[in-house]
Amino acid sequence: MQDFFSWLGETLGAMIRFVVDLLIVFFHNLGASAQGFFDGLASALDIPPTVISLAVLLLGLGLLYLALRALLRRRLVATLIWGLLGVTVLSWLIN
Repeated sequence: MQDFFSWLGETLGAMIRFVVDLLIVFFHNLGASAQGFFDGLASALDIPPTVISLAVLLLGLGLLYLALRALLRRRLVATLIWGLLGVTVLSWLIN
């Protein structure tokens, strides 16, 4: 009877170890993929690959998105304001 529970404990431990190793590999590859994506994006836009640059890029794209939404709602003045702000922020970032 003791051999059965010893085997059961070893099997359960091996399964847990397999799942943990699988998750470690998954998250390591996910982090490496995200890093590669951001490095490629930064080199294509010729911006420094920092978190602040990514935040400014997202801010500029968000402002352009607001301009597009205003344009679809036929708000011409709001479209011009959001578009001008978005282009200004992106022009500061992209030299």
